[in-house]
Amino acid sequence: MIRHHLRGVGLAALACALGLSACATTEPDQGGTAPAKDRSLAAGLDPATRSDPYPSTYQPLPRENFAVVGATVLTGTDRKIENGVVVVTDGKIAAVGDASTPVPAGYRLIEARGRYVTPGIIDVHSHLGVYPSPGVQGMSDGNEATSPNTAQVWAEHSLWPQDPGFNTARAGGVTTLHILPGSANLFGGRGVTIRNTPSITMQGMKFPQAPYTLKMACGENPSRVYGGRNQSPATGMGNMAGYRAAFIAAREYKAKWDKWQADHEGSPPTRNLQNETLAGVLDGSILIQNHCYRADEMALMMDMAKEFGYRITTFHHATEAYKLAPQLAQAGVCAAMWTGWWGFKMEALDAIEENAALVDAAQGSCAVIHSDDAELTQRLNQEAAAALSAGRRAGLNISEEHAISWITSNAAKAIGVADQTGSLEAGKRADVVIWSADPFSIYARADQVFIDGALAFDRTNPAYQPTSDFELGQPGYGLTAANVAEGAR
Repeated sequence: MIRHHLRGVGLAALACALGLSACATTEPDQGGTAPAKDRSLAAGLDPATRSDPYPSTYQPLPRENFAVVGATVLTGTDRKIENGVVVVTDGKIAAVGDASTPVPAGYRLIEARGRYVTPGIIDVHSHLGVYPSPGVQGMSDGNEATSPNTAQVWAEHSLWPQDPGFNTARAGGVTTLHILPGSANLFGGRGVTIRNTPSITMQGMKFPQAPYTLKMACGENPSRVYGGRNQSPATGMGNMAGYRAAFIAAREYKAKWDKWQADHEGSPPTRNLQNETLAGVLDGSILIQNHCYRADEMALMMDMAKEFGYRITTFHHATEAYKLAPQLAQAGVCAAMWTGWWGFKMEALDAIEENAALVDAAQGSCAVIHSDDAELTQRLNQEAAAALSAGRRAGLNISEEHAISWITSNAAKAIGVADQTGSLEAGKRADVVIWSADPFSIYARADQVFIDGALAFDRTNPAYQPTSDFELGQPGYGLTAANVAEGAR
């Protein structure tokens, strides 16, 4: 039977602890990218001058070279290695193999016999920092519900690094999060991918060189939010008309920039932040992340992508993805899903727990388990385990070493960072979780979490259990020199 969860907006908050280096609707490594050569050019329109005006200042936490030995290793690439070895050098995966894999002299050995090792978990649908805890109106910063098209806004400009939810997500093995605006609008704005390390600023968490994304929402949310105000869209056909009009305007805007960049005659066109984001979608530099539940509406969105010459990277929530799994696979579109959430509105009624497993069964598919919730993000391994169990009950032969990809390598693909993280492969970022038991067990807990080879969480060592400034300032925590020093370690 499908579990019926009540959906809330309770999201939590992180902060600055380890030093100074550092889909709701409106209803109840170093450094960054290179500076722009010509600031007059619209970011995202010209590959030669593309830049980020709010560049990452992310710096890895202090780290050392080490090797995890004796564990059962799930690599995220359909490999399971008993009595395995994972070697980490300068924050990168150097080698993964069986017990015969050599470990360089001087490396710290982490004995993990009887435990499991996986890549860091990636949550592709999070509102941490933009809907932080405490869940009060003054902190509800994820929906710019002032127009059906708010492609001009960027989630990172609302992100509050002190959200304690970042810390609790890290304790659940989450090393990378994709932070999205809410789903009130046809175009909700840009999403941002972050490294789950404590920081004073958003830029200190921002994943270097990760592509920007655009949140789109189809279905009930935009038509309900705006139709209730006697505005358009008020219907599904109003939704489609709104998307198409926006892409027509963006195509014209892009054409003007293309012409000016070709001949440089006269002054450059006036920048328009809304069209700039949509033009980035059209040129492929900004990835579409599409909130969409129903199969028929996903089919419409894929046809519209063909009409305007862009591609959808991922459908989110996608409760009916199982109905068109072959089409999604053929189009190269990922589906990010829950296992047991359903029934909270009409478009979420036709859900089944086997959804992710059936999507995964289509050749060339990309199934992902996501959270959209500050609590579920802490146990994405259990949500994936429920999907795995449902698939097996349905007669599908799915291994654990394959299913782990739903929250690691497939998730990385869904947000455009698979070349850097999501699997334990030589050269990738050393985002590693050591689990107390099989991660598909209800009893498994993350013992240690490494981000870029740095220990970011240790279940047995309070020095590696960061607390945000927001939490330290609350009654009962006691803001003292001692605990400030402890939090800075």
